[in-house]
Amino acid sequence: MSRRRQATRRPVPRDGKFNNVLVSRLVNTVMQCGKKSVAQRIVYGAMDEIISKNPASNPLEVLQRAVDNAKPRLEVKARRVGGATYQVPLEVPADRQFALALRWLVDFADARKGIPMKEALAAEILEAYQGQGNAIRKRDEVHKMAQANKAFAHFRW
Repeated sequence: MSRRRQATRRPVPRDGKFNNVLVSRLVNTVMQCGKKSVAQRIVYGAMDEIISKNPASNPLEVLQRAVDNAKPRLEVKARRVGGATYQVPLEVPADRQFALALRWLVDFADARKGIPMKEALAAEILEAYQGQGNAIRKRDEVHKMAQANKAFAHFRW
């Protein structure tokens, strides 16, 4: 880690189709090896799948609620105190909550084998929107771990 200065956060530009920062962040999370057009095709295809499965609802609202449901509030971080390593529960900063939720949605969609990525991503988003699915299970595991290590909360600094 550099000791010179803190890196400045650049604003994420809005995406072309929905004019939304959340969709743009999702595209960047899906993107591999700099292939942004492939990632956009996957994300926009997933949005079309969401529209076809839920014609009454707005896909942006579905995505926003899915991300909100998958956000972790607490997580554990390893702290070394006097030769022993403790798992210390900490509150997650807002930007990291957002990044973790998107990463979990994309990773669990990618883990679904046998179906195209756009369908897997749409299914994962819809499950998170309903409060179930792998991303929600992961969030609950992280919360459970933080709850179990509540006794070490006094080590945070």
